[in-house]
Amino acid sequence: MTMMTEILNMKNIVKSYYNGEEEQEVLQNINLTVNKGEFISILGPSGSGKSTLMNIIGCLDVTTSGEYTLAGNDVSELDERELARIRNKEIGFVFQSFQLLPRLSALENVELPLVYAGIPTGERKKKAIDILERLGLGDKLKSLPTQLSGGQQQRVAIARSIVTEPAILLADEPTGALDQKTGAQIMELFEELNSGGRTIIMITHDKNIAAHAKRTIQIIDGRLTEGGGISA
Repeated sequence: MTMMTEILNMKNIVKSYYNGEEEQEVLQNINLTVNKGEFISILGPSGSGKSTLMNIIGCLDVTTSGEYTLAGNDVSELDERELARIRNKEIGFVFQSFQLLPRLSALENVELPLVYAGIPTGERKKKAIDILERLGLGDKLKSLPTQLSGGQQQRVAIARSIVTEPAILLADEPTGALDQKTGAQIMELFEELNSGGRTIIMITHDKNIAAHAKRTIQIIDGRLTEGGGISA
């Protein structure tokens, strides 16, 4: 029997905001474990708390209380500089709106995280070319985002997110700006990446998209539920 390696663990996570003097609890007692190589979807409607949970998973926001461990790092009480280091090293982000830099080519967009990581020019160019070729964009290296289709732009964004080999690929509504056929192609790509060992956490409001994951967790009114597994 293969031993599962835990990559993310949340214990009793609470996130509250204050509206004047009134405290609003957006996340309530979240308990979540993700193992290396899993592909999970977090499914919830607007206002359910899924964006807040994504921001905490992605170290873009901090908890009010509870414990959060990511790839062996206790991130519960890190300062902003340390959170930035964890974000850059351990998490690859894929957004609904692609967030490519418009004046940079596909190749230059993918190279960017490697620039920040201090990788030498020759090595980072080779890495970026290799990953774009793997994602079927070998003939689009010099293309600007405006010269690419939505699906191609999202593939560039995915290439950029995994070029640094992060512990987790965190995708926020990754097919939200795409038509149904292109969205299905992006989901196929996610399945291929996961088959190759990539850990993926995907946030979505769409049950059909969530179904591509191997495990679906629902978030409703700031609480997690799932069939046969972790509860909150």
